[in-house]
Amino acid sequence: MMTSIEIEVVKSFIAAINRRAPSRIFSLMTADHTLIDSSGGIRSGRENVAAGWEEYFCMFPDYKIRVERILGDKNLVAVFGSASGTYNGKRGLVPENRIEMPAAWKAVVKEGKVRLWQVYADWTEGARIINEDK
Repeated sequence: MMTSIEIEVVKSFIAAINRRAPSRIFSLMTADHTLIDSSGGIRSGRENVAAGWEEYFCMFPDYKIRVERILGDKNLVAVFGSASGTYNGKRGLVPENRIEMPAAWKAVVKEGKVRLWQVYADWTEGARIINEDK
């Protein structure tokens, strides 16, 4: 089965996220990269988004994306799977702070880099855990 370059770019992007490697994530983003989180929050610009990933990895040091299915159509790539991580709040990395949820991601690839990364997930459980740990 032939895999598109765009799908390979997204797989590399996810691998960098799963390794919590901000410099590799940075190298796979376009200068005008935009991240849209599951609540609709928008961060734009490679430097700004890379800083956001570093903050997120402090909050969830074991964050991981598990891919179940990945589909591509030209420069658009859709990823279906789940996201998990343990919130590093006041209680620390305790089992009660573990979050796992089904998720999907939309990526737009431009010239071998990720231009857009949009997350689709129900963040209700995550918000509950974070609020309980304040």
